Amino acid sequence: MSDYPQYPSYPNDPKQPYGGGAPAPVRPSSIDNAVKLMYVGAGLSLLSLVLGLVTLGGLKDDITESMRDADPNVSQSTIDVAYTTSLAMIFVIGLLGVLLWVWMAWKNGQGRSWARVVATVLGVLNVLITLLSLGQPGSTAVSTIFNLLTVALAVVILVLLWKRESTQYYEAVTRSRMVY
Repeated sequence: MSDYPQYPSYPNDPKQPYGGGAPAPVRPSSIDNAVKLMYVGAGLSLLSLVLGLVTLGGLKDDITESMRDADPNVSQSTIDVAYTTSLAMIFVIGLLGVLLWVWMAWKNGQGRSWARVVATVLGVLNVLITLLSLGQPGSTAVSTIFNLLTVALAVVILVLLWKRESTQYYEAVTRSRMVY
């Protein structure tokens, strides 16, 4: 026996042969379905990004026209920089959207309560931004359909994340991670 005090172990500590704390809770079907739908959302975002990049045909013309209206003496290099910056922003924002879907799926699947809150904030923002952007000039039918699909997906996911069995799962995961 050692002279050192025994400290409590972390729940489900792999160093503990029989688990150190409360057993890991079983993930309910509502969370499983929400996670699967989040991966669908990531796929839709990736597809939307690819389609957006493929269908950029008129973007350079639109930028040129807009910049020439503002300043008839604008240089071609300034227009090229604006176009390149626009492409980079579209790519970065699109990729960020995909990564957020995947991250939220991963962390909500683990039962992290903070992830449910973040997913809720992101979902509500998605709904609001989509509603505000409907009917805006420059929107294509394809982008509107993708936006409406992701909004419907977000609403279904949020309902699943806030079901009673989901709340019980998040609470059980939190309890199982506590140090006693």
